[in-house]
Amino acid sequence: MFTVEERDRLRERLLARAEADGSIVGAAFTGSYAVGEGDRWSDTDLVLAVRGDLTPTLERWTGWLYDDLGARHHWDLRVGAGVIRVFLLPGWLEIDLTFAPETEFGPRGPQWRTVFGRSRPLEPFTPPDGDTLVGLLWHHALHARVCVERARWWQAEHWISALREHVITLACLRLGHPAAHAKGAHLLPDDLSTALETTLVRSLTAAELHRALSATVGVVTAELERFRPELATRLAPLFAELTNTPPAKYR
Repeated sequence: MFTVEERDRLRERLLARAEADGSIVGAAFTGSYAVGEGDRWSDTDLVLAVRGDLTPTLERWTGWLYDDLGARHHWDLRVGAGVIRVFLLPGWLEIDLTFAPETEFGPRGPQWRTVFGRSRPLEPFTPPDGDTLVGLLWHHALHARVCVERARWWQAEHWISALREHVITLACLRLGHPAAHAKGAHLLPDDLSTALETTLVRSLTAAELHRALSATVGVVTAELERFRPELATRLAPLFAELTNTPPAKYR
């Protein structure tokens, strides 16, 4: 694994190259490092403001990361008119480089530190939609139960795990914690974290999958009662149908 010194030297090289690149008119750190909350394991999130067409700059930087820094792989995420290119370097060094048009160079959240250039006010990222999350909860619970009935154990485990992830997101959204990628999960109350532990699938049997699903639905129901009590009342009888009757596989 990379050392802190290796990561810090890499950041210095990235900034030096950005300052020397005529097409780069701004640079900013995002993520935990931008607000002084990084630790020994933090990766590097750097936004580059590009003047003109992104493609030549993107290709030039990609070649440099492979030829000079030994990149092993990369993949892309689109964000607005920009591209987040995620690189893996030796020693498991991860670099998330955002190449953004200069008109889209600015913070969309609190984790932002401009190094040079002029940032612009931008609309913040849209938080997860509560109605969509609720829909995913009942959808995943239903499909988990169906998979148990069909003896599709791995698929049932998949839906139960996904159900757990969405209830964590919903709880983080309700409490005002970071909701994406379980980034606020460690901030959840102890009683909720303890309840979530019971949702883990311990073996691929009908009985255990039914138990885990019942435990997960219990957490879902309790969270819905906090999030939208009237909706929890409407859905409770339906959730009970999924969990009160044992699967046919061991009735």
